[in-house]
Amino acid sequence: MGRDSVGTPKTVGIIWGLLVLNTLGSAGAETIIPIPRSLIQLVTMGALAVAFSLALALNPRLRIRASSYLSLLTLLLVTSVLSSAHLESGFGALFRCARLALFVGTLWLLSRWWDGGPTFVRHHIRMYFAVLGSVAAGLLVAPGAALPELYGGRLVGALWPLTPPQIGQYAAVIVGLTVLLVLGRRTDKTGAAVVIVPSLVLLALTHTRTATVGLLIGLALAIGSLLLTSAAARRFFTWAVLCAVVAAVAFSSALQAWFLRGQSQENFSNLTGRAKVWDALLAAPRSTVEQLFGVGLGDKSFGGLPIDNSWLAVYQEQGLTGVALVAAVIIVLGGVALLRPPSLSRACAIFLISYCAIASYTEAGLGDASPYLLHLAVAASLLTAPAAAGPLAMPEGPRRRIPRRAQRSEVI
Repeated sequence: MGRDSVGTPKTVGIIWGLLVLNTLGSAGAETIIPIPRSLIQLVTMGALAVAFSLALALNPRLRIRASSYLSLLTLLLVTSVLSSAHLESGFGALFRCARLALFVGTLWLLSRWWDGGPTFVRHHIRMYFAVLGSVAAGLLVAPGAALPELYGGRLVGALWPLTPPQIGQYAAVIVGLTVLLVLGRRTDKTGAAVVIVPSLVLLALTHTRTATVGLLIGLALAIGSLLLTSAAARRFFTWAVLCAVVAAVAFSSALQAWFLRGQSQENFSNLTGRAKVWDALLAAPRSTVEQLFGVGLGDKSFGGLPIDNSWLAVYQEQGLTGVALVAAVIIVLGGVALLRPPSLSRACAIFLISYCAIASYTEAGLGDASPYLLHLAVAASLLTAPAAAGPLAMPEGPRRRIPRRAQRSEVI
């Protein structure tokens, strides 16, 4: 079996790609060729089942690495099952729990190859860049379908149903990780430009504010963690600040227009209607059990409208217990990252953790199988200490003469 890096089978990359496919979702814009939602769900769930089967075949002895992140996700799964058992959200809640169980189980099986290196960062970039490739292909083939009026001319997936926030998220994450790999001299500038330039173009076409802010703040924090040890990081940070100042002065009106997306100040202030949904969700009457454990896994909506906030979505579906567990995930990963000495792995982890924390305010996903949990899984793999080399060898004693017959049997 071929290996992607020392000790990591290439099949791990295939499994990671299947997990990415599973988290793409089944709801989005209309595609050039209409794809039945049932078929999309069959493909995404089939990808997860295959991923779990491959991971189990690759790790039949169930060798895993200790992980506080995966332990907290397992507790979140238990909470989800308890909240969904009452069937307030219907039998679909139990189906979502089964999906989350396979998702977390696959991550546990892959944890055997978490070693603090950039292997999973590379898998992450490759898979999401392939997704963005399908978006770019749809834009070239059918620009009208890729920039529909229904979404205000924002870029959507014309070949696979992807919304502007999804595309913006994928583009921002791989741009940030690729920039950090360049600063850490883990990739060449030409190859990095092939990833960064088209991804930034797609990000701009999505007009996704959350992804843009997450990218800028996440990169600032990640590069800031390298300033004391990396001259390349210091140079990049200096030039980035200068370019940002010049752009803010020279293109202030254009940047403001892009950021507002043609919305009124009132619509912008209530976050495109999100605040109304949040207020209604918090004002809804709840029993003590619902406050503690929620109503079960659902489609992250309230009153037929998307919640678009990870913390409120978790509160709705997994209660205060789920909120506490998700907060523990962010706090534990962030705390471990801060305690690590400066390194490329630490910087990438800081970028991913900070991006997910920022995006959680206007996007849901931290309480269920989603790209955000994959981002945090990559961060957890980067913060995992390399496995011990093994027990120390005992001092050699006096050598014994071994008969030739015994030597031959040992060779065979």
